[in-house]
Amino acid sequence: MITIKKADLHTSESLRLIEKLSSELANITGDGGRRHFNVDSMMAERALWVVARNEKDKAVGCAALRPLSGQVAELKRMYSDRSEPGIGKALLAFLEASALRLGYSEIWLETRHVNARAVKFYERNGYRVIDNYGPYIGRQEAVCFAKKLTLHESRGNL
Repeated sequence: MITIKKADLHTSESLRLIEKLSSELANITGDGGRRHFNVDSMMAERALWVVARNEKDKAVGCAALRPLSGQVAELKRMYSDRSEPGIGKALLAFLEASALRLGYSEIWLETRHVNARAVKFYERNGYRVIDNYGPYIGRQEAVCFAKKLTLHESRGNL
């Protein structure tokens, strides 16, 4: 069973998960994605950092939401160590429910075309391709997604 809770981004556990994600992204895409995640942006009102834990209380995943606009949250630094099935899906469901409670109606995110596992994951979970936004405009390697949130996503817990 996976449990997900709001966490402190500055703990060694959170930093370890971020580093594992950056390393994995660098292997897949050639870029660890660090420059598009500013820790200070997580201090914003309505930002959220979460950590997923397994039954043994080991941190096995993480993810963040940060505001892009009044209605749109951006999903950042989503990572699962894939030590057991369902970590990514649990993180995504939790963040979608949390986004609704925080007053967002939509989530946007960016990944790379070459990151086929991530692209397929977001498509399977109801995300649709949108025009590249913000720092991803004009970047051919980037693919951006969005999902409009509905009340059925509100089942997760903060």
